[in-house]
Amino acid sequence: MKGDTHKLFRDGLFKNNPVFIQILGICSTLAVTNTVKNTAVMVAGLLFVVAFSNLTISFLRKAIPSRVRMMAEGLIIASFVIIVDIVLKAYLWDISKQLGPYVGLIITNCIIMGRAEAFAISNPPWPSFLDGVASGLGYAYVLLSIAIVRELLGYGTLWGIRIMGEGWVNWTMMVMASGAFFMLALFIWIMKGVVFRERGEA
Repeated sequence: MKGDTHKLFRDGLFKNNPVFIQILGICSTLAVTNTVKNTAVMVAGLLFVVAFSNLTISFLRKAIPSRVRMMAEGLIIASFVIIVDIVLKAYLWDISKQLGPYVGLIITNCIIMGRAEAFAISNPPWPSFLDGVASGLGYAYVLLSIAIVRELLGYGTLWGIRIMGEGWVNWTMMVMASGAFFMLALFIWIMKGVVFRERGEA
């Protein structure tokens, strides 16, 4: 079991990372990574949804008729997204407004449906939950890494706190979609072209 858990986390974080290996979840990568605070809230929401939807789908996998499988999965995922949306509106209203429709669009995030179809529908609940957590963490550290660089260069701040000196000139490109594309491409190149190659996993 320990070896299986290690493999699930290694795959989710590195070898089968949903962002830089599977190239999934790109819309949110481009849309919300201009500030670390917004990114942290988004990744926490997605991690919650993917982990608990995996768990629920795994529990119900033998009861869900195959002909309505994907509709049932979508309903389960949407239910958890609604919980996230309600909690954000109740406790983090300002961030909820800034994220706008992107919280609701977690429903359409390919990472969640992908893990449900690839793993949860055919595996027991606990491994499915761990697989969801691993995929969520793999998504999280990529987005947070990109958000740190974008906010630092684009606004001169981290978590809204001024880091750069008064003479710092903000890189406007970094807070635009083009900056997100650039940072994502750079991250993929570093991970696949440098890190994995050095480890012999490219």
